[in-house]
Amino acid sequence: MFLVVVGILIVLAGFAVSKSTLNIYRYAPIFKIVGVAIVILGILSSSVRQIDAGTIGVQSLFGKVSPQVLENGLNFVNPLADVAVFDTKTQNYTMSATAKEGEIEGDDAIRVLSADGLEVVIDLTVLYKIMPDKAPAIYKGIGTDYKDKIVRPITRTRIRDNAVYYDAVALYSKRRDEFQNRIYQTIDKDFKGRGLILEQLLIRNINLPESVKKTIESKINAEQDAQKMEFVLQKEKQEAERKRVEARGIADYQTIIALSLTDRQLQYESIKAQKELAASPNAKIVVLGGKGNVPLILNEK
Repeated sequence: MFLVVVGILIVLAGFAVSKSTLNIYRYAPIFKIVGVAIVILGILSSSVRQIDAGTIGVQSLFGKVSPQVLENGLNFVNPLADVAVFDTKTQNYTMSATAKEGEIEGDDAIRVLSADGLEVVIDLTVLYKIMPDKAPAIYKGIGTDYKDKIVRPITRTRIRDNAVYYDAVALYSKRRDEFQNRIYQTIDKDFKGRGLILEQLLIRNINLPESVKKTIESKINAEQDAQKMEFVLQKEKQEAERKRVEARGIADYQTIIALSLTDRQLQYESIKAQKELAASPNAKIVVLGGKGNVPLILNEK
């Protein structure tokens, strides 16, 4: 439209010059031709709109929104129409307690009250995109700032509404996935009613009060100590069982020896030993009156 306005001004300047008494009046036709050319160029350029990949366009003429969307590429439109461009790619909105991580500078985490009355701080990222065919309705009913009007308030409200059903420790540990699925379902329903698609809901972090953290750490340490003591006791039981088996084996061995060594067997073994000693070339001393009337032979070198 800027070129159209410029062209009209040049044409008017041409008419003004043609009525001038100065020598410039002879340039009036040139002004008119150039002005008309610029007007035509402006109209043509205003009638053609390029829509980039990953976006769509929505037309509005004098406040009336067209239900037809402009697809990727070049589109011919009314030169007087305004075209609002909507991003159809996946977008994200992060609310974080860490500065410069979220959409808003500073601490933008969601603070909720759990079922046990404790304040829990949640960092969250929402992945979403708009429904292309709903873009005209979004533009008409919400505008182009749907991120601040829909995504942010609905997400924060639904998280607070659902957090009250869980204890702080449950949110932090064993019921975290359940909580995430629950808020996903409620937010997804609200988004669809507004022309948005919720792709994924990512709970980045859940911060508990310091007192609760210390309690959890104490519990974990106690459980680790209990497991360690259980291991020590198990090891001691195994060692005691090993000693019982060893003692039983020694007792069985002694019983077997005691039953097998009779007087005759001992006498026989003694005679064998004496015979071997008598056969040796060393000097010997024979002592009579040994146990069982068995002579004792002492070997002397």
